[in-house]
Amino acid sequence: MTNNLKILLVDDEPDILELLSYNFRKKGFEVSAALNGADGLKSLEDYHPDIIIIDIMMPEMDGIEMCRNIRLMEQFKDTRVIFLSATNDVNMVIDALKAGGNHYFSKPIHMNVLINMVMGFAEVH
Repeated sequence: MTNNLKILLVDDEPDILELLSYNFRKKGFEVSAALNGADGLKSLEDYHPDIIIIDIMMPEMDGIEMCRNIRLMEQFKDTRVIFLSATNDVNMVIDALKAGGNHYFSKPIHMNVLINMVMGFAEVH
């Protein structure tokens, strides 16, 4: 099963990247991963993801700063961005959405909910 959609995962926790990668690949998505926002931005040009899933709190460049940078890039200004974070700080959630995020999920991840949301994006893509 393949749906031809590409997902870029950005999280500083390798276990989270592995879990997400496995589950999205199992559903037919192509997946690329980065360990921080700076590396995630570097991979955008070559990978051209359809959906970007970003952790907020990461070293080098956090997810909010990465999202701001993504929204400044013409070719990615409409790309779906989903934030994942262990924090439930309301101000951080608001900052993430103001930076251009489309959705926000709290960790621990409810994998079925996340996958169903992304599958919905695939259907309208």
